[in-house]
Amino acid sequence: MKNVRITVIRKVCHQDLMALYENPIEHACDMEEGRVFLSQKAQKPLGLCDSAWESMESFVVKLANGEGNFYDGWMKNPYSAMISCNDGFRPVSFYLEALD
Repeated sequence: MKNVRITVIRKVCHQDLMALYENPIEHACDMEEGRVFLSQKAQKPLGLCDSAWESMESFVVKLANGEGNFYDGWMKNPYSAMISCNDGFRPVSFYLEALD
């Protein structure tokens, strides 16, 4: 089984949507661009948010098992994926890549 590197690529904050629809919360997201996680044996890395993991887990499992080429050539590297968490107010984009 391959390890999968998970890199935080971009974090966006939609202040206008937050002002319109979100109740204020103290702690929403502590992901920082450039942060790297390593999934071993297709397990959730320590420190990775549960919501983000739910969005990417199936891709991590497939990459860890040597699968790839999602959506018929979607990614330049067929053993990678770009996945965003499901927070509509402050989505975070993660680059997943299988390691040899």
